[in-house]
Amino acid sequence: MIYTITFNPAVDLVVKVDDVQLGDLNRSTGEDYVAGGKGINMSVVLQRLGVENTAIAFLGGFSGEYIVQQLALDNIPVHKIAVEGITRINLKLKSKQETEINAQGAYVSAENMNTLITYLKDNLCDKDVVMLAGNKAPGMSKDDYVRVAMVCQETGAKLVLDTTKELLTACLPYRPFLIKPNHHELGEIFNVAIQSVDDILTYVHQLQDMGATNVLVSRGGDGAVLVSEDNQVYAVNVPKGELVNSVGAGDSMLAGFLSEYMRTQSYADALKMGTATGSATAFSVGIATKEKIDSVLPQIKVEQLQ
Repeated sequence: MIYTITFNPAVDLVVKVDDVQLGDLNRSTGEDYVAGGKGINMSVVLQRLGVENTAIAFLGGFSGEYIVQQLALDNIPVHKIAVEGITRINLKLKSKQETEINAQGAYVSAENMNTLITYLKDNLCDKDVVMLAGNKAPGMSKDDYVRVAMVCQETGAKLVLDTTKELLTACLPYRPFLIKPNHHELGEIFNVAIQSVDDILTYVHQLQDMGATNVLVSRGGDGAVLVSEDNQVYAVNVPKGELVNSVGAGDSMLAGFLSEYMRTQSYADALKMGTATGSATAFSVGIATKEKIDSVLPQIKVEQLQ
């Protein structure tokens, strides 16, 4: 089973305005409400790829119930950890320029975290994967991420991480199965500018020395590089297409990678599927459909560098 964890989910209110005028009354030309959060995005992608998963989410209020209802439409089981307050609502204003206002989110208490840890200890085994992405919610510290990493190590479950420098490096001693910094984040970890594949390999090997098993570095329009646990290096291109929406592309890439790796145990095949899935979401309004992913897949070429 794959479990995704979303500490600070959101309902994204997407509002379209032809030409927004600040300080004046504006009328929208369309609205949409989207269940959001990095773990939730991953659950949606996994389900669309036919992979069973459970979305663990910290939810509260009417907006939290809306997320549960939306995931039910995709037949995604939700393990809800009830928090005080209301799950945040983020404003995504689409006009001549895109403007985002993200709310802080509901407070996660020590009791909420204890509930999560108990659930993980009771349910995880060495055949499971835990996907932990995004930043901490109000009330949390890096120690909460470390607690999840420790449970994964104790139970043998594979931990997948896509988070901030502070949280990522704190979890490395617990040997996460896969981490996914982009090239800017990789440079930030080591306080350097990443300018080439050789630079990527230098610092990825340092991350592996610190505890990471496999490292996937996304490079925007230049594709991605994967360094596997057996020190094989793969590079992949990105397909041609119109960038419509970058939100959720990284989450989609991780979900696509894991779905294929769980099926084939092939890093090259997983990288190809991950790149197709991430690109398909970037070319879509919202999370990509299976049909869109399949249409992009033939354009993806994986090269083994080492």
